[in-house]
Amino acid sequence: MKKPIITVDIETYSPQDIAKVGAYRYAQDPDFQILLFGFAIGDEDAPDVIDLTDLPDPGAVLRMQPWLLDASYTKRAHNAAFEWWCLSEAMGLSWEQRVLWLQQWECSMIHALYCGLPAQLGALGQVLQQPEDALKMKEGKALITYFCKPCKPTKRNGGRTRNLPQHDPDKWRLFCKYNGMDVIAERANDRKLAPWPVPESIMQQWREDVEMNARGVAVDMALVKGALACSALITEERTAESKTLTGLANPGSRAQLLGWLHNRGIELPGLTKEDVTHALAGELPSDVRRVLELRQQLGKTSNTKYETIAASASPDDHRVRGTLQFYGANRTGRWAGRLLQVQNLPRTYLDHQAEWRSIVKLHDPEALALLTDNVSDTLSQLIRTALVPGEGCTFVDADFSAIEARLIAWLAGEEWVLDVFRTTGKIYEATAARIFGIPFDSIVKGNPNYKYRQRGKVATLALGYQGGVGAMKRMGGDQLGLDDDGLQDIVNRWRRQNPSICKLWRRMQDAAVHTICTGRTTQPRAGVVFRKEVSPGFPFPFLTLQLPSGRKLFYADPGTTPDDRITYKEWDNGGWREAETYGGKLTENLTQAVGRDCLAFALDNLRRAGYQVVFHVHDEVIIELPTTQDAEAALDSVVRIMSIVPPWAEGLPLNAAGWYGDFFTKD
Repeated sequence: MKKPIITVDIETYSPQDIAKVGAYRYAQDPDFQILLFGFAIGDEDAPDVIDLTDLPDPGAVLRMQPWLLDASYTKRAHNAAFEWWCLSEAMGLSWEQRVLWLQQWECSMIHALYCGLPAQLGALGQVLQQPEDALKMKEGKALITYFCKPCKPTKRNGGRTRNLPQHDPDKWRLFCKYNGMDVIAERANDRKLAPWPVPESIMQQWREDVEMNARGVAVDMALVKGALACSALITEERTAESKTLTGLANPGSRAQLLGWLHNRGIELPGLTKEDVTHALAGELPSDVRRVLELRQQLGKTSNTKYETIAASASPDDHRVRGTLQFYGANRTGRWAGRLLQVQNLPRTYLDHQAEWRSIVKLHDPEALALLTDNVSDTLSQLIRTALVPGEGCTFVDADFSAIEARLIAWLAGEEWVLDVFRTTGKIYEATAARIFGIPFDSIVKGNPNYKYRQRGKVATLALGYQGGVGAMKRMGGDQLGLDDDGLQDIVNRWRRQNPSICKLWRRMQDAAVHTICTGRTTQPRAGVVFRKEVSPGFPFPFLTLQLPSGRKLFYADPGTTPDDRITYKEWDNGGWREAETYGGKLTENLTQAVGRDCLAFALDNLRRAGYQVVFHVHDEVIIELPTTQDAEAALDSVVRIMSIVPPWAEGLPLNAAGWYGDFFTKD
């Protein structure tokens, strides 16, 4: 029997900026408070709103709600991780109680993301064409600014730093109504999406993801503080030097610097990273070169990640929580980065990283400057190493080896590629040997043919999804010393050697078009199914793509153009807009989505084996292992578990490799 559902929504106050510190640190502030607690039991009752602002012990009032902690009721909220964590904080639940209580929750935002729809409650209601009385109130943003955030002290407001209900009773009554309307909107959206439920296996993955995010990852605050101190002084010195060279009041200003460059006879299209790098590759006057070098150094945005860590780390245990968003990439269902963006950390090429970390911790930028020509770049490369295992633990890190190349070959039936992965695993060398007709054994360091390995690598990474010369350049093809004709020759050769992958692009394209136009189910390969799904009263159909795991990808309101281009709708830049896709892009969605399911399968197996994953990056998992356990043996075990092939992926040659150590790095 299905459990009754309680739809929950809360309004909160904290002096912390949630966008900068994340929800977990936001709710850990001593002045955090739940202001309003809105809920509705079942599908018919009008919502109740409890005002918690005047109560001496709001947590006790919450605990007195008989259903709130009762496992016979399912609690559901939009972005339920926030409600779960904030309510846990307010009620003072222990970690064990929180984890147990999490099993009672479902998230309607994940439901929206699963269906390829916008995450925001207001946007979702618009897309679902809800009536006015089931939409999020437009006044909400201003009310949240007034009651949920600190205010600037002024003479007019008596110098206060926070607005309370008594400061504007009319606004407060409207705010209470807004809280209840959010409950109504959430429930209405849930009803509308009911024909396409989230599989329980996916919702359980969400719960485990929330637990991982709430556990967080430890950070080395000594390194963070040292990096910030060094960065501040170096930035000051570099800015002063740039001012002296240019005579500008603000050389960081794009308009001012472009004007100065123009006066020096240098015309640049802009000052992006690519613009500056391209300019520095040419001939420049010495002062212009130095100014652009300073611009490049000062533009190391990754150094701001140290500030993010410092702001978002808990003052109690120095852990950053909420680094990943479940189903953040809703074309594939992959995870997306939040806060310090662990998927987008700078690569680390430094040798002797432990020694560099020790130097930075000295807070001595002069010493650092004596050892490196580019302090900003050094600090940037060390950002990964700020993530460390908790006290008494070590990191065990493992990732899938070349998983996308393996997956696309498996999905397409490109047997020669699969044979490479079943034997040597050297796909870059094997690709180069086939497309250039040279002996595989000659592509080794010291042999002139070794230069072809890089060409094989770029081709492997760039061409699997119907890419051409442009894709080659984006993957480093512009560093191969070839003109566009030379790159196109590689594209042609690669396609001739990978006919099954090219055929998969066409099959995906033709199957999607056929299903959209006829409504008939198509199957471009075994275990992969396109369907056109409709439901009475729903504002548009879906094109769904069922994966070998059984999970589905959703493309809303699909269509085709006269020349057989595929269209669908997605939320982009604040609007419900038409997007286009094609066979190669659908193949990319398919491949990356299957890769995501392989990772989810591995995460579940690791959890069952007792390993504690603190975060993951694309196809890589990072585990916190107690130092009382043998790290070498644990690494072997983790690699073996990662290499287990899911039951729905028979014949896929999975493999993994890894390392263990005292800080996060790129092995």
